[in-house]
Amino acid sequence: MEEMEEELKCPVCGSFYREPILLPCSHNLCQACARNILVQTPESESPRSRRASGSGASDYDYLDLDKMSLYSEADSGYGSYGGFASAPTTPSQKSPNGVRVFPPAMPPPAAHLSPALAPVPRNSCITCPQCHRSLILDDRGLRGFPKNRVLEGVIDRYQQSKAAALKCQLCEKAPKEATVMCEQCDVFYCDPCRLRCHPPRGPLAKHRLVPPAQGRVSRRLSPRKVSTCTDHELENHSMYCVQCKMPVCYQCLEEGKHSNHEVKALGAMWKLHKSQLSQALNGLSDRAKEAKEFLVQLRNMVQQIQENSVEFEACLVAQCDALIDALNRRKAQLLARVNKEHEHKLKVVRDQISHCTVKLRQTTGLMEYCLEVIKENDPSGFLQISDALIRRVHLTEDQWGKGTLTPRMTTDFDLSLDNSPLLQSIHQLDFVQMKVPATPILQLEECCTHNSSATLSWKQPPLSTVPAEGYILELDDGNGGQFREVYVGKETMCTVDGLHFNSTYNARIKAFNKAGVSQYSKTLVLQTPEVAWFAFDPGSAHSDIIFSNDNLTVTCSSYDDRVVLGKTGFSKGVHYWELTVDRYDNHPDPAFGVARIDVTKDVMLGKDDKAWAITEGGITKGATVGVLLDLNRKTLTFFINDEQQGPIAFENVDGLFFPAVSLNRNVQVTLHTGLPVPDFYSSRASIA
Repeated sequence: MEEMEEELKCPVCGSFYREPILLPCSHNLCQACARNILVQTPESESPRSRRASGSGASDYDYLDLDKMSLYSEADSGYGSYGGFASAPTTPSQKSPNGVRVFPPAMPPPAAHLSPALAPVPRNSCITCPQCHRSLILDDRGLRGFPKNRVLEGVIDRYQQSKAAALKCQLCEKAPKEATVMCEQCDVFYCDPCRLRCHPPRGPLAKHRLVPPAQGRVSRRLSPRKVSTCTDHELENHSMYCVQCKMPVCYQCLEEGKHSNHEVKALGAMWKLHKSQLSQALNGLSDRAKEAKEFLVQLRNMVQQIQENSVEFEACLVAQCDALIDALNRRKAQLLARVNKEHEHKLKVVRDQISHCTVKLRQTTGLMEYCLEVIKENDPSGFLQISDALIRRVHLTEDQWGKGTLTPRMTTDFDLSLDNSPLLQSIHQLDFVQMKVPATPILQLEECCTHNSSATLSWKQPPLSTVPAEGYILELDDGNGGQFREVYVGKETMCTVDGLHFNSTYNARIKAFNKAGVSQYSKTLVLQTPEVAWFAFDPGSAHSDIIFSNDNLTVTCSSYDDRVVLGKTGFSKGVHYWELTVDRYDNHPDPAFGVARIDVTKDVMLGKDDKAWAITEGGITKGATVGVLLDLNRKTLTFFINDEQQGPIAFENVDGLFFPAVSLNRNVQVTLHTGLPVPDFYSSRASIA
C-alpha cells in the first residue's frame, strides 16, 4: 500500500488530491492547484498557434523558489518574507516530486464566488506538470474537466487504512501496531511496550491513554497547553527573571529564590524577545534573500554550463567528423593509387605471359618439326632444308636469350605510406583557448615621454584568465591622423622613438591570441616636450672623440677633424641649442651645424652632402655658437654670441637631422640644450 502513496499525491502541492480533476492526458490535479497553474497567453503564443507554426511544446524555464514563511504577531514588528527580487511578479514553486509550476499573477476571484467557480480569463492555458502537454480552456473553464470520484474514494480508503495501522514508536526492530496513545507523553504504544515503558502506577497513572486514531486527531487538533513551573507543577509561569533568563511563578518569588534578581512581567518580556528575534530575523532574512538570489545565479550557471557543454560537444563531434571525412577521402585516393598500381602490374605480367605463351608455342612447333625432319631418310631432301632449319633454331634460341625469361614487373609494391606525421598530429590534437583575451589596461603611472620618445606600459586585467600571446601598440601621427602599428610582441612595455617635439599623440593597445584580437584599450594622450634635452652620442661618434661632463663636453685626440652627433634627431618643429668653445688653440677650424645619421665621421662637417654647418665668423675661445633649426620653414640659422650670422644660412632643409660638431685636438666644446627659441626670432616668425 505504501508504494501507492505517490500515485495519490498531487504533482503540484505534493499532498493527497483534494477534489481531483481528470485532464485529457489522463493525469490528475487538485482543482485548486489547477487554478494556480493557469497561464494567460496571447493568441499568437497559444499551443494551437505554436503547433501551427511547427514549433513543439516546450517546458517553461521556471525559477526554483523555496518558500519561507515566518509567522509573527502584529506587535512583533516582523512580517513574512518570500520570493525573489529578481522575479517579484511571477514567483514559481517546486513540488515535492521535482515538477516546476508557474502560478500566474491573476486578479483575485469575486467575493461571492469560490476559487473553483471564479471566472477564468480568456485564452487561459494549463500545462500538465507531468507530461507537459498544454491545453487551452474553453468558456467552461476548469468545470469542463471531469472530477475523478474513483480517485477520491481510493484516497479515503487509503487514509482510513493508514490511520488504523499506526505503529508503536518504541519497538526496536519490527514496529507492532499501536494500541494506545498517551496524550501527556505524546507517544504511541503497543501492549508490550506500554506495560514495559508506561506502567499504570506512580506519576504515570495520571496520564490519559486514548485509542491511536483518536490520539492522532487530538495530536493534530488539541490546543496548546500553558506551560507550568518545573518546581511547582500546579503554578503557571507568570514572571521572568532577567538574571536567570528563565520564566518563574509567584510561588518561586515568595520562596525568595529570585529575591535579589530583576523580575519582569512575562507578557512584556515575551513581546520584547519576540521583537528582538524579529529584528535579528530581518538581518537573517536579508542574508537568506541574497543566498536565494545567489542560488538562482548558480542554477542559471548550471543551465548555461549544460547548454554550453551541449554546444561544445556538438562542435567537437563536427570537427572530429570532418577530420574523419577528410581521412576517408584521402584513404579513397590512396586506395585508388594502389588499385592503379595493382592493375598496372597485372597488365604487364599478363602481357608478358601472353607473349611468352605465343613464343613458346612457336618454339615447340619448330622443335617438333625439326624432329620430324630428322626422322627422314632422304639425304638430298634433308640437306635442301637443313641449313634453313639450323638458322631458324639459332635465331629462335637467340630470341629467348634476350631477357625474354626475366619478369618485367616485381611482385612487391613500391608504395610506402608515411603516416607518422599524421599520427603525431593526432596525438598532439588538443584544445586551444577558444576565447579572445581581455582588453589590456594601460598603466598611466608608468607611461611617460622624454624628448622625441614615449614609453608605454600595460597589463592584463587582474581577473583575466584567458592568456594573451602578444600585444599590438598603435600610435597616430601626432596630428590626429590614422593610427599605425608601432609594436607587435609579447612584452608589456615599449619605448617608441622618433616622435615630434611639441606634439600630441594618441596611443592604444590590444591583445591577441589564436582565437582572435581583443578590443582596444582606452586611448592614452601623450604630449611630447616643447624643447629637447639631449647630449652627445658616444655610440655614433668617431673613436677619436673624447667625452666628459655626462657627454655634454667633447674634444678629440687626433689632429684631424672628427664628427660627433647629438643623441636626438629632429624632423618637425623649431629647435635651438648652443655650444660654448672651452678651448681654441692654434687656430683650428671647428664646424657647427646639423647632419644626417649616416654622415662621414672622419672629415670636416659639411664636406659631404649629408651635413650643413658654419666654419667661420669670429669663433674664439669662450664664444657661444647658437644653432636654430626651423623645420616648419625648412631653414637653418646660426648665431655667434647672440648675433645672427647672415640672414639664413641654409634653406629647403627637410628630413631627419641630428645636431653635429666636427673638431680636432685643439678644440673643446660644451653643449647646452633645453633652450627656448630666441625672442626676436619668435616674433619675426609670427609676423611672417
